[in-house]
Amino acid sequence: MNRYYYDLHIHSCLSPCGDDDNTPNNIAGMASLCGLNIVALTDHNSTANCPAFFEAARRYGIIPIAGMELTTSEDIHVVCLFETLENAMTFGERVKNLSIPIENRPDIFGAQQILDGQDNIIGEEKNLLINATLISIEEVPSMVTQLGGICYPAHIDRQSNGIISVLGTFPATPHFSCVEFHDGEKADEYIQKYGLQDKKIIVSSDAHNLTDMRDRQNYFDLDDEPYSSALVRKKLFELLR
Repeated sequence: MNRYYYDLHIHSCLSPCGDDDNTPNNIAGMASLCGLNIVALTDHNSTANCPAFFEAARRYGIIPIAGMELTTSEDIHVVCLFETLENAMTFGERVKNLSIPIENRPDIFGAQQILDGQDNIIGEEKNLLINATLISIEEVPSMVTQLGGICYPAHIDRQSNGIISVLGTFPATPHFSCVEFHDGEKADEYIQKYGLQDKKIIVSSDAHNLTDMRDRQNYFDLDDEPYSSALVRKKLFELLR
């Protein structure tokens, strides 16, 4: 068993309100400076910058996870993570087809840039990525599981787009094996109040700026012998399931 420090909720310059400096290479570089080992890119309702992040992460020795922060039809944020880049990209296409096309206002929300592995701009998402999709909270787990992924409610301790703030409680269904906190110090309070004793607790930054990324604090102990990044990723998903 070896210890892996993680952050499983980070946004790139593709996300609305994501800083232009949050390029795949800069995220990977900052993760390395922060002492992180496993990092997930989770842009709002899109996986378009995940290929570039995978390329950048390899250069910095970071184990990348391809993901998304999905906005459900109820306006709840859900972190969706995938064991393979290919399945993440397939999920991204499915979400795009179930999104409401509202044109982005770059002067308000930012340019929503798609980059390559060298941080060159190769495209721009024209439709706003932070609005609710047509996917309900009940539908998300089956959609993600079909592609070998895992999903869990994001930042349940926040008032904005958290499952508890939206629904007033933590629902019995659909079942989630994990929950995410932005502030890990609130975990005990929420576990007792909402009966979350059976959930694995994940604490991530939800960084939209490089300065939001945190030094190594939260970790998983994983069996990584014989070592490969693919094995570490596999063991992580087994743990979270």
